[in-house]
Amino acid sequence: MLKELFLINVLENINELSVLLLLLCSFFYYIQLRKIKRERKLTTLEISMYILTQVAYLLWAGSYLLIILSK
Repeated sequence: MLKELFLINVLENINELSVLLLLLCSFFYYIQLRKIKRERKLTTLEISMYILTQVAYLLWAGSYLLIILSK
């Protein structure tokens, strides 16, 4: 029983770490896209990624806020 709880706790920590890394990487990608946007016009794929990173941050922040408020 204790081993199962420990394993679940480790998996939750790994999940939180992976979310943090994904957020950090997408933030730096967004910064790079913003820099490119100042230099030249973005391609269709770059525009879609530029918009999707903004939407993803809003969705993540909203869901995280709801999780905090529900506790």
